Amino acid sequence: MTAWFVIAVPIVIMFFALFMERVEARLRHVAVQEDEVEEFLESARPDEVKALYGHGIGRALELFRLRRFGGRSKNLRSRPRR
Repeated sequence: MTAWFVIAVPIVIMFFALFMERVEARLRHVAVQEDEVEEFLESARPDEVKALYGHGIGRALELFRLRRFGGRSKNLRSRPRR
């Protein structure tokens, strides 16, 4: 019984470490970069800060990236006035 335990524990730990390495690699691609957050905090607009407060950092950075890369329409304020 002890022999199986001595053999099984290192193998289980090795497979767990390999699994966690794959999870970490996927998270690196999805995670928010530190320099992006710093840039956002330095130059965020009021609508982006509202998004940060209401929806979290993901939505706020999405709005920030859209503004920064020009993906947003310039006519956001062209709603009909009443």
